Amino acid sequence: MEDPRPGGGERARANYDVGMSDLQRRSGTRLTRKQRETRAYRLTLATGGLGVVGAVLLVLGVVGIGSAGAGVLLLVLAAISGFLLKSTLGK
Repeated sequence: MEDPRPGGGERARANYDVGMSDLQRRSGTRLTRKQRETRAYRLTLATGGLGVVGAVLLVLGVVGIGSAGAGVLLLVLAAISGFLLKSTLGK
């Protein structure tokens, strides 16, 4: 049975062949389980620490004792490390 689309047949099969993925393992690009575990632990500590210190500095800046800019910067860094942690955990 021929493909009813214009130019079907060989062109459709060629596009299908191009879209197939290679099932071979990648060479050394993945971290080991222990490395992922260590990275997740360090990112958890960094996210928590930056979040706490950033919130404290932000509150002190609002009260007028310190600079709120440093608190905002640390909260942005905490958010970035949180996204890195999320990608490390794969969720």
